[in-house]
Amino acid sequence: MEWLTAEEWSAVALSLRVSLWATLASLPLGVFVAYALARWSFPGKQLLNTIVHVPLVLPPVVTGYILLVVFGTRGAVGGALAEIGIVFAFRWTGAALAAAVMAFPLLVRAIRLSIEAVDPDLEEAAATLGASRMWVFATVTFPLILPGVIAGALLAFAKAMGEFGATITFVSNIPGQTQTIPTAIYSFLQVPGAEDSAIRLVVISIIIAIGAVLASEWLARKAVARGAGL
Repeated sequence: MEWLTAEEWSAVALSLRVSLWATLASLPLGVFVAYALARWSFPGKQLLNTIVHVPLVLPPVVTGYILLVVFGTRGAVGGALAEIGIVFAFRWTGAALAAAVMAFPLLVRAIRLSIEAVDPDLEEAAATLGASRMWVFATVTFPLILPGVIAGALLAFAKAMGEFGATITFVSNIPGQTQTIPTAIYSFLQVPGAEDSAIRLVVISIIIAIGAVLASEWLARKAVARGAGL
């Protein structure tokens, strides 16, 4: 007897796909925003910081509804994208978008803490030698914050794997298309006799979450130690 049924495997595979794309797509923006919040002073900095962290305190269903209004086929952005063949609502790509939005604050926070742990004098020393800002970041800052970047990516991946409210509101719960592990667990709990399927997916979720948190904590401590030791 197989450990997971075809429907369970489908949910796991889709969750991995959604979480991977959500993490990879948001990583460049996450690094940029984290660096801006850690190193730059500009009008609206506090507003940007607030917007970044709003998904942490806003009910996920509200976030999902906002995404549906904005990126739905009748939304201002979604309608324009639909005309060129890019559709998010009720597609796995929409699940990735919802997961990315919900995981973004954790990604930015982990990277920002790593950047703040790096001595600014190191960056200034490189700049006085004639290096451009981009070159300083690529050769000095980024190697030092890399453990923090990976830690943030792991947290974002785990958060994306566990996203439920925004996902089910924005893309529904369609088996094989938008049904991720959390929405599959929800569906199995509504069916008498399907508790075993739900339990198996719960175990997978717990293992992924604990592994991501432990790895993220270890990498975060390593990033702080590297920044403080230089």
